Amino acid sequence: MYNMPRYTVLPLVALLAVGGLAGCGGDKRNPSSLAVPRNHLLGVDRGAQGGDDQLRGGVNAYLWRGAIDTLSFMPMASADAQGGVILTDWYQPAGAQDERFKIAAYILDRRLRSDALRLSVFRQTRLNGGEWQDAPAAPNTASDITARILERARQLRAENGGGK
Repeated sequence: MYNMPRYTVLPLVALLAVGGLAGCGGDKRNPSSLAVPRNHLLGVDRGAQGGDDQLRGGVNAYLWRGAIDTLSFMPMASADAQGGVILTDWYQPAGAQDERFKIAAYILDRRLRSDALRLSVFRQTRLNGGEWQDAPAAPNTASDITARILERARQLRAENGGGK
C-alpha cells in the first residue's frame, strides 16, 4: 500500500471539504417576491383579470378544493389532482356500526359547473357473520354531497375574488 506524506494528505482533504461545502448554498429569498399577489388555491399569480381557475391537470381548482374539504371527514384512499379523481376509504358513521360508505368523486371539466362533478357513493352493510355485503345507498345521498361540494367551491371562489 502506498503511504502519502502527511503534508500532502491534509491539504487534499481540506480542498475536498471546501469544494464539497461550496455546493451547500443558503436559502436566500428574494424579498420582492413576497409581495406578489398569489392565488391561495392554485399557488400562482392570477393577474389583475382573475386568470383561470384550473389546476395544471385541467380540472377546476375550486371544485377540487371543495371536494377535498367536503369529503375530509372520510379517510382518503387516493387524491389525484392531475386527473381530478378523489377516492375515499370506507367510513363508518359513529352511530351505525353495521354500515359503511365509500365515495369516488370525479372532476370532469375546467369550469365550475354542476355537470363537471360526478360522484359515486358505495354502501355496504354487515351481515350476521361479520361479512360486508353491497347495498344501495339512499337515492339522494350522491346529489346531497354533490350540492355541498358545489356550495363549498362557490364559496371558495367568492373568497378568492370571484374568478372568471
